[in-house]
Amino acid sequence: MKKILFVALVSILLLTACGGEKGIEVHNAWARPAAQGGNGGVYFELHNHDSTPDELIGASSDVAAVVEIHESKMDGDVMQMHMIPSLPLEAYADIAFEPGGLHVMLINLKQDLKIDDEFDIVLHFKNYEDITVHVQVKEGAPEEEHDDM
Repeated sequence: MKKILFVALVSILLLTACGGEKGIEVHNAWARPAAQGGNGGVYFELHNHDSTPDELIGASSDVAAVVEIHESKMDGDVMQMHMIPSLPLEAYADIAFEPGGLHVMLINLKQDLKIDDEFDIVLHFKNYEDITVHVQVKEGAPEEEHDDM
């Protein structure tokens, strides 16, 4: 009887641990077309499904000489863009990287980014493992999708 109860308890704990999403995920990553030698932006949805806060501390990609986290903000009547050294990611936070706001800036592109091209960026976190994000080049934001990246 004790053995049956033990097996049942372990099974319930395992099922509970497997249920629900954990960790950090990225969805709907895209970039606009851009010319080699120029700059481009990458946009996506960042989700922290965990109860532990973290921090996005950088990004990298083979398609650009420099990759930085940027934020665009209105300063009076002028849109200003600033590099952000890191971005806090609170527990259970959802953060949109979108035109006119947060984005990953690709500086000095090593190649043209043409519509339907695909490339990867890597997001670096203070505590969580690096996440490789597959990016599609589009004219505008893709339809809402939920591909795990």
